[in-house]
Amino acid sequence: MAQRALVIAGTHSGVGKTTISIALMAALRRRGLRVQPFKVGPDFIDPALHTRAADRISRNLDGWMLEPAANLQTFARFSSDADIAVVEGVMGLFDGRDALTEAGSTAEMAKFLGLPVLLVVDAAAMARSAAAIVHGYESFDQKLDVAGIIFNRVAGTGHFAYLRDSVEASCRARVLGWLSSDESVTLPERHLGLLMPDEVLNDALLDALVSWIETGVDLDELIRISGERPRSEAPPRVQPSIQEGGAYRIEAASLASQEGQSFSRRPRIGVARDRAFCFYYQDNLDLLSNFGAHLVDFSPISDPRLPDLLDGLYFGGGYPELHAEALAANDTMRTDVASFVQSGKPVYAECGGLMYLTEAIIDEETRSFPMVGVFPTRARMQPNLAALGYVEVEGMDNAVWLRPGEQARGHEFRYSVIDELPAHVMRRYRVSTIGSERREGFAAGAVLASYVHLHFGSCPRFAARFVAACAGS
Repeated sequence: MAQRALVIAGTHSGVGKTTISIALMAALRRRGLRVQPFKVGPDFIDPALHTRAADRISRNLDGWMLEPAANLQTFARFSSDADIAVVEGVMGLFDGRDALTEAGSTAEMAKFLGLPVLLVVDAAAMARSAAAIVHGYESFDQKLDVAGIIFNRVAGTGHFAYLRDSVEASCRARVLGWLSSDESVTLPERHLGLLMPDEVLNDALLDALVSWIETGVDLDELIRISGERPRSEAPPRVQPSIQEGGAYRIEAASLASQEGQSFSRRPRIGVARDRAFCFYYQDNLDLLSNFGAHLVDFSPISDPRLPDLLDGLYFGGGYPELHAEALAANDTMRTDVASFVQSGKPVYAECGGLMYLTEAIIDEETRSFPMVGVFPTRARMQPNLAALGYVEVEGMDNAVWLRPGEQARGHEFRYSVIDELPAHVMRRYRVSTIGSERREGFAAGAVLASYVHLHFGSCPRFAARFVAACAGS
């Protein structure tokens, strides 16, 4: 793995760690370094921004959805040819799945990987109190290496002097610099997070971000800290699968053999990818490819028809609610998808994909936009968050790609709900969250749709069976 690596963490959500992370990635790249980005937690938008800034595909790491060995494989595989790896954390440093454990947290991942942490502190309206905050983060978990501090939203050099002197007098971490509150480098947001890179992260903004971080942060010291690697807490690392194609190739080959997969040709799976459907874990796509699928991108917004000779369809999440009018207007595509479903070929859809397969999307102004109509229900946008958090799904029958008792993990983050589906629509999952359980995984013929964004790495057999079903369609 990369000889230099570090974690960018925050004291809390909204502290500016994503903006700082992409500024750092872009600045290091401008220095001629090969920068491999990673994101802790179930996130699609931040990795897309990383990919634009670093010009390398960002990968997700997750201590709750994935086993330690899977995280270590991914980190080792994709950082092996990089000069430096930059891992952006999730929420606050110690925030994760629940209140009592570190599962899913940035702190857990930093210890798994044995990486130093750079803590971003929002210093607006404080001075010496910053030292108490830093001291608390240093002492909360003595096994964690909080190696450096970056202060954000600092009023000026005098304010920074107070902050620096207070921390240096009572804390171990080195103060690497400060950043002002600058509207010119503020990334705009909407209901599911920051805007996607093709909407906001142009060359001019990247230039401004590089100038912003180079002016205030000691990047030479930051690079030096990234070479100081504390001991990893993770179990002994399994041999990473380093061949081209992803971190799961060896496991994919083994599972394919166990599942009896042998194809005379690679099944062609259409993947909906455009402004409406843009939420995919890269590892999910890699697993499908490694199990033998040939992935074919298409746009439900702009393509008039599905690509030829498809054996299956995969609809990820995204923003169908923002592009509902364009999706509705593309009636030839909607008709093509409906015909594909009626042909009995496999279709898998998550969150926004589920919304697309309903009869209509109803926006907050109660305008109705017709969709594909596979499921007799409508998706309705809500003014407030409808679901957020990790979930575990358990298969309930043999009819789909998750067998009875098998479990997979994922998350939900949405502002929509669907009207109650009639009882004749099959539910193939038992979905569990902290304190609740429901039946989901809606099935219609060979279609499986859910609000849950699954990480296929939590149950690779799910991906293997989906590919096999497509090959046999």
